Amino acid sequence: MFPSPGTARRLVALSSGTVVGLTMLGSPLAERPAAAEPPPSARDVRESRRQVEQRAAEVGRIKARLARADGELERLGVASATAVERYNGELVKLDQARRTHAETRRRAADARGHLDEAQRELARFAADAYQAGTGYNPWSAIVAGEGGPQGFMDRAGLLEVLAHRRAGIVQRVEAARDVAELFRRQAQAAFEEQRAATLRAAAAKRAVQEAVARQRTQVRRIEAEKERLERSLGSARARAARLERERRAALERAEAARTRQLYGGTAQVKGAGRGAQVVRWALKWLGTPYSWGGGTPAGPSYGIAHGSGIHGFDCSGLALYAWSKVGVRLDHWTGTQWTSGPHVPLDRLAPGDLVFFANDTSDPDTIHHVGIYIGKGRMVEAPYTGARVRIAGIHRSGLIGATRPAG
Repeated sequence: MFPSPGTARRLVALSSGTVVGLTMLGSPLAERPAAAEPPPSARDVRESRRQVEQRAAEVGRIKARLARADGELERLGVASATAVERYNGELVKLDQARRTHAETRRRAADARGHLDEAQRELARFAADAYQAGTGYNPWSAIVAGEGGPQGFMDRAGLLEVLAHRRAGIVQRVEAARDVAELFRRQAQAAFEEQRAATLRAAAAKRAVQEAVARQRTQVRRIEAEKERLERSLGSARARAARLERERRAALERAEAARTRQLYGGTAQVKGAGRGAQVVRWALKWLGTPYSWGGGTPAGPSYGIAHGSGIHGFDCSGLALYAWSKVGVRLDHWTGTQWTSGPHVPLDRLAPGDLVFFANDTSDPDTIHHVGIYIGKGRMVEAPYTGARVRIAGIHRSGLIGATRPAG
């Protein structure tokens, strides 16, 4: 997602090591020839200087091409991370759609049960009112029955009661049918939304896989170009490699010393508040591999797609893990992590606050990365595929703001 510190170190070491090593070829401090050998001629000196200039110019061209290559990798990393977070968001929405569909199906089934019961009641009433197979007509019985006029009035009153009862049952049947139809439509709509969410999630996953495939192809192409250019340096490459290794080891030792000085190990992070606890839990996993989709409240996990074979965290996975340790549940998505609590001004950040990065700092919908603020302008983050959980500065391009999760 962001330029690799190793690349920057390689550039500095490559240029400094080559120039220093090559300059020694034409320096008067270089090893002098044995007394028996003739002194170098003017032609030898000019040729030595020409080689130094050629190699120094070649180092400059390589630095420029490597810088362009790293810029392209950064752009591809941002695109890939954006696709990853879009997919994480679609997974959250799909889970919501599934729960809604299940609930509406349950309500529709309950409504259908009420309708069936009302229809059975109506059928029982009809069976009581018409005696099957006897040819009995209750209306004739009311008019021609025994008891004279008083009997007729009694039977007419009964008829009115039966009519009211029948009307009530019919109304209940119709109401139950309307409710069942309403819930049926709601269940159908929820099913359609779940199907649409599934398609969106699948499309987002394909977009991620395509973005990662493009990134991998470009990485291979650029790395091959780097190797070809570096091989062209010939003998200077050996000195550059040695100096690069020494410089990388020195920088790693300095970074480790800085971390120890700042935090003295995770057990000595100052403060007992939630934010300090969040930082301690996150720093526990320094050096853990980045894994797309990795990270649960229990810790690092195997990711998905190209992260399926890697046990680690992605950026939002590290955030949800650390905050879960203080009882705050976060989704595995920067989209809802951004809205998980109040936004904090950047000049009032406290340890544990989540800091976010976006393609467009005026549009939170373009957020693609999150880190956990640890103090002194620094954060702990799971940066990108191929990297590991690390400490880095927050003041870089794309910083959009910060959130202090509530809960």
